[in-house]
Formats: sequence, structure tokens, C-alpha cells
Amino acid sequence: MSKRLHIVSFDIPYPPNYGGIIDVFYKIKELYKLGVKIYLHTYIFDHKTKQVELEKYCEKVTYYKRNNTLISIFSTLPFRLKSRVNKTLNSNLKNLDCPILFEGLHTIYPLYKFNLEKCYVRTHNIEHSYFYGLAKSEKNILKKIFFYLEGFKLKKFERNLKKAKAIFTISPFEQKYFSENFGVNVHYLPAFHETKINSNDYNKGDFILYHGDLRVADNIKSCLFLIDVYKDSSYNLVIATSIKENHIEAEVNKYKNISIKQIPKQQDLNELFSKAHINTLFSFQKTGIKLKLLNTLYKGKFIIANSPLIEDTGLESTCEIANSKEEILKKTETLFQKEFTEKDIEKRLKKLKPFSPETAAKKMMEIIFKQ
Repeated sequence: MSKRLHIVSFDIPYPPNYGGIIDVFYKIKELYKLGVKIYLHTYIFDHKTKQVELEKYCEKVTYYKRNNTLISIFSTLPFRLKSRVNKTLNSNLKNLDCPILFEGLHTIYPLYKFNLEKCYVRTHNIEHSYFYGLAKSEKNILKKIFFYLEGFKLKKFERNLKKAKAIFTISPFEQKYFSENFGVNVHYLPAFHETKINSNDYNKGDFILYHGDLRVADNIKSCLFLIDVYKDSSYNLVIATSIKENHIEAEVNKYKNISIKQIPKQQDLNELFSKAHINTLFSFQKTGIKLKLLNTLYKGKFIIANSPLIEDTGLESTCEIANSKEEILKKTETLFQKEFTEKDIEKRLKKLKPFSPETAAKKMMEIIFKQ
């Protein structure tokens, strides 16, 4: 008997170019390799389009319109959940006789509404903590208020996770939180990601790379901090993003040793990875595991990370940890005196073994399809 699985994704999981959507796409690929017949349900918004690539791995892909209107903000439900409520999706799911995997707390409205059986949830964050962190980083007062309210609503709504047969957490830190709050049926599954190593070009790079989505308040704050770290130094800092942010651009233009590169495609980022000598990964809030950390470990050379980003990931030894301006500059000086070699790659790959997407997919199958 074939194994069928319906997956509800919060966004179209292709191209896999940011955070949680990387986890969704590579999870689909791994489950497909193991023979699972996948029926994908996802949302279209922000001028996004249907993606033919997904049809390679899914039996069927169904798209739903996300209602991003302001009226959703005034609901008692979290905005990111209320804006994804869809009658057609509810109808498609409520009579299914096979398992459903909801990607993120913000997709579980059908579970909340209908008490569906055979439902599983992949948590990508401790959502209310994530939004409280965004509120602390945000300078715009209206956005700050929205983030605090959203965090409050998400915290209240989180109790509905108890309706799931199991929760799959994305980091040991979150595993501890959800186990303490939702009992024993919580399983840690490392983030799904691409495992292809960049070309064997170990030539010494000549700049420091920071990459991130500059729509996110924490990334903007981190970026401004790193500009301040390197602005008076002799080092070149390159900021890579697919989204322009005017405030960052204005700040960068003040310094000759700092520049911005647009990366519309993953290939553009891969090229920067191959040329950079150091990658800086920085965050002011502790939220699970950053997918860009795993991406950088496979694609980049040396990494300088701060404690909130790297702690409780199991990958602390793969990075140089620095939290202050002085520590970062000192680590930078040391790393520019070193060569990145094949031995560094070998050590890194040993540390990455527990993060195997294939192993994680097999564990997920055992839990969902156990007899």
C-alpha cells in the first residue's frame, strides 16, 4: 500500500531561498525519494506564481489565495494564521483518511477548527518568542506594536498544538520547550537542507560576507551592527540580499570598504560564498536553528557567529564565536591569516552527520506511518 501524505505549507516552497521554506522544500524532496506520495497545499501571495518544479516531487499541488488585507489584523486569531484561513482548503482536508503535515503553527487552522485525526505539525520557531524578538528589534512604533500583539495572540493560540498526534521540532532548544509544554509526543528532526558542497575552490577570499533577508527586523539590526563593526577597519564587508532596504543602502554608501550585492538567484549567493574568506552570521534573538547557518557550513569558508545564533544547535565548534565589536575584529584578523583547507571541510562534514536530511526523513516516516 502506498504511503500518502498531505503537506500544508505556509508559502510556496520553491525556490528555496529563505529560512523555513528551505526546510519545507528539501523535506518534500527527501520524502519523495523514499516513495511517499505527496499532496501539497500552499498559498499564493506577494506576486508569487505557481512553480512547475514542485510537480516533480508531488502528486498534486493545490494553491490557495492568502488574504493579506488589513482587516485580518483585527481578528482575535494571529494575523499570520487568520490571513491563511481558506474555506476551500478546509473542505479539501476535513474528510481525508491519510496523514496531514502542517508546516508551522500558522497553518493549523483546519486542525483547530475540525479536530482532524492523523495530523502532525512541524514547528519552525517558538512563534511568540520570535515575534517578541522582532518587536525588540523594530524601530517603527506601529510595527513594534503589531509584533507584540501578534506574539501575544500566537502564545495564546499555541495550546492548539495539543490536538496534533506529534510535533516535529527543528532544534534541541525548541525540543526542550515543546516537550515541557506539550508532553512526550514531541520529536526533534534537524532542519532539511541542501547538502551539496560548493566547488573545491579553497583559494583565500578577500572579503567578509553577510547575507540575509532585509525585510526582517532582526536582520536589519544585525546588518547595521556589522556595518558599525567594520566601517573603520581595513576589511571589505559585502552585504548580500535579494531585497533592497533603503536605510541599509544609505548607511553602506558612507563607507568605501562596505558594499551591497543583489542576489536574485541561489547561484549568485553561491558565487559569493566561493569568493568570501569569512562569513558573519549574527542575530539578536535566539530562535531554533538558522537555515542560513547550515547553508553556509556547506557552501562557505570560515564563519564568525554570535552566541544567540549558534548556541544549542550542536554546531558550536564549527564556528568562531564572537559577541562584541572587539571580539569580532580580533577573530577576523586571526582568520585572514589562515588558509581554509580540505581538512577543514572534512571536520565540518563529521559535525554535520547528525543533520542528515535522509536520516530525518526516515525518522519522520517511521513516526507518521508506523503500523
